[in-house]
Amino acid sequence: VFHLFLHTRKKMRLLLFLVICQCAINSVKTNNPNVILLMADDLGIGDLGCYGNRTLRTSNIDRLAEEGVTLTQHIAASPLCTPSRAAFLTGRYPIRSGMAAFSRVGVFLFSASSGGLPSEEITFSKLLKQRGYATALIGKWHLGMNCESSNDFCHHPLSHGFDYFYGLTVTNFRDCKPGQGSVFLKGVQKSLVIPIQITGITLVSLAIVQYLGLLKVPFQALGYCLLITAISLAVLIFFFYHFRHLNCFLMRDHQIIQQPLSYENLTQRLTKEAMQFIQRNTDTPFLLFLSYLHVHTALYASNNFRGKSKHGLYGDAVEEMDWSVGQVLDVLEKYNLSNKTLVYFTSDQGAHVEEISSSGEVHGGYNGIYKGGKSMNWEGGIRVPGLLRWPGVIQAGAYIDEPTSNMDIFPTIVKLAEAQLPSDRIIDGHDLMPLLQGKVTRSKHEFLFHYCNAYLNAVRWHPGNSESVWKVVFFTPNFSPEDSNGCYDSHVCFCHGGFITQHDPPLLFDLSRDPEEKVPLTPETESRFYEILRVIHLAVDNHTRSLHPVPDQLSWDNLLWKPWLQVCCSSLWQSCYCDYDSEGRLQEVHSG
Repeated sequence: VFHLFLHTRKKMRLLLFLVICQCAINSVKTNNPNVILLMADDLGIGDLGCYGNRTLRTSNIDRLAEEGVTLTQHIAASPLCTPSRAAFLTGRYPIRSGMAAFSRVGVFLFSASSGGLPSEEITFSKLLKQRGYATALIGKWHLGMNCESSNDFCHHPLSHGFDYFYGLTVTNFRDCKPGQGSVFLKGVQKSLVIPIQITGITLVSLAIVQYLGLLKVPFQALGYCLLITAISLAVLIFFFYHFRHLNCFLMRDHQIIQQPLSYENLTQRLTKEAMQFIQRNTDTPFLLFLSYLHVHTALYASNNFRGKSKHGLYGDAVEEMDWSVGQVLDVLEKYNLSNKTLVYFTSDQGAHVEEISSSGEVHGGYNGIYKGGKSMNWEGGIRVPGLLRWPGVIQAGAYIDEPTSNMDIFPTIVKLAEAQLPSDRIIDGHDLMPLLQGKVTRSKHEFLFHYCNAYLNAVRWHPGNSESVWKVVFFTPNFSPEDSNGCYDSHVCFCHGGFITQHDPPLLFDLSRDPEEKVPLTPETESRFYEILRVIHLAVDNHTRSLHPVPDQLSWDNLLWKPWLQVCCSSLWQSCYCDYDSEGRLQEVHSG
């Protein structure tokens, strides 16, 4: 018996030792992983094979789904680029940082605007950098650049925790690519024709009255009016004539290396930069945010992909982006980093359904069964791809149909890097790891608030004791034409005034039964109608009380072009032209 006791005790010690070792291994494996965040621009959830598309070839993105987790109710914090990206980087609703507009325009349009992500905001890149991570942003930023001078770089990626930047500070516009039309022309014509007509008629009338002697108008005042009008028109004409040179440029860190931007092999260049960053940091934990220009218009694709898909230039662009994702995954495999790296793929919002080229070709994506698209809080505008892969740590081939948000990435990767979450502010995102590892089955998001710019548009509620996902909609955009699925007359839908219809009582949907938002519920069809509204109104009251006044980064003053903030790699008189990027690539070819 004594010998049996000793033998059993030895086995227990060995078992305990093995358990401790395994825990230590798991701890090492799940702490300080590399993080790769892949974000498409305006990609529809229905554009990917893993979300049901059968005609576009997205094998590499689908591979993330096969080897990881697919989130089927992954929600962008805003249906527009600038506020969505601000929420993604900070884990907070954009209304909290002043990155949600009260005006009609909800994104930055010019490189020389003074608004941007405030320096007081804490990004995941700042926190991971403090933990010794190498950090890089490659691709689109769209969160501002300068505040008071053309080189203060207060809103620049390098001021928000990134060690390295290669990309665009604004975004990819139709105006950036010759022959692709303009996103501004129609709006400028509508906005300026009447003021110019009024100004012209007023000045001519004053001149006639002066000539006839009916009213004495000081000649000097009339001259000043004419001069101011002429200068204003000249500046406006100069700006839009040179828009491409002034706003469409490529930067490396703080230096402009290509102005205007060239689309030739652009995705290949972005991909190469991403791969080189990974290769430089194989022995250091790193954070790579690869923010694609695809598939925002102007659409483009290299010769290897152009004309190869079944969906025109849009499909070519999607398939080229998929190739790029494959290159990133391959370089992880090459350096044995796959098991040490969390990879996340998403889109900043839903597809831009109103995007149609001047020749009538559809340049917007497909949101599957979901209604609406970009700029709207119908599900098509905010339900986006959410794919996460980390071999051996999170489930493979799993589907999670719980409400999650792009704001959840902030606390998820901050905790994985063993950094401290900020305690002096509200973080609206929640750590996804318990869901991804199957430790819990319910999302921590009981409520999600959907803003159209700075206006609370809708709320979803997922009660803890129910499978239902209730969505209350306070106002809806007025589609044009009425029987369409978007605002084709204005190119995007707007958030206030005559562009929307208010609903009292608000519209109510159960997304678990009606994800297409086809049939609003009524007190006759839903017995708990008023109780659901009461609970949601209480949640709105609590949420509203948590908001504090902050400077509006998207006010007209912060949005407008300021000549003194304009960056230029040569001079305005030389049309701001340079191409150091192509010169550098030529030198590489010759030296190779």
